[in-house]
Amino acid sequence: MTNHLIIGQYVPGHSVIHRLDPRAKLLIVFAYVLIVFLANNAATYALLSLFAFAFAALSRIPFSFIARGLKPILWVVLFTLLLHLFMTKEGDVIYQIGALSVYEGGIKQGVFISLRFLLLVWMTTMLTLTTTPIEVTDGVESLLGPLKKMRVPVHELALMMAISLRFIPTLMEETEKIMKAQAARGVDFSGGRFSERMKAIVSLLVPLFISSFKRADELATAMEARGYRGGEGRTKFRQLAWKPVDTVFLAAVALLFALLCLLRS
Repeated sequence: MTNHLIIGQYVPGHSVIHRLDPRAKLLIVFAYVLIVFLANNAATYALLSLFAFAFAALSRIPFSFIARGLKPILWVVLFTLLLHLFMTKEGDVIYQIGALSVYEGGIKQGVFISLRFLLLVWMTTMLTLTTTPIEVTDGVESLLGPLKKMRVPVHELALMMAISLRFIPTLMEETEKIMKAQAARGVDFSGGRFSERMKAIVSLLVPLFISSFKRADELATAMEARGYRGGEGRTKFRQLAWKPVDTVFLAAVALLFALLCLLRS
């Protein structure tokens, strides 16, 4: 398992978050993603951050482990922050560097958008850390169950989503291995002209694509060998059961939405 990106990984545990019904966790995260876009001031973002930290604390997964897994996206957050700092021209000028000016509105917008992105990744990561791929598949299939009447291949869609999430850390680990192997052959990924960097990226992408197709073929062969023929007629060893605690957590999300509406500017 890669030591950098943790989204897509599962951390075994017996916390209240681990024991939640996967359907409840999917609904919580989906609702949270929608609610995040309603935040527009410091109070609403503080409330959303408090909820995200409380969710992580109840999962009993160390904050240091989660924070370490968010490191790979920090450059995206930094780029977003700088983009808003220098492109948003609202409010008073706080600082000026030559032709570039930093406005009060740019700082506010940059911090809020960066925090929004972090919270989205945080909660999505918490879903995969506390829910096995099989539970994700069963949860998505159950929630999309009504679409079966419209002949939508719900089981296959849910399975593809779960496999995609599971393959994220695998592909990141494969990328790291290929980068080290190419660096040992003299490929420089950090320096040189733009054309040289493009050649270096090609030397990384080609073996990565080949490795991905190989893994996909191996997975298809393994599923076929185990008699997988789609979701039609399949039974489940573990049955999903909705519990009172699942309702309590969904009620907490509804309360979060109500408080957010009250605190909005």
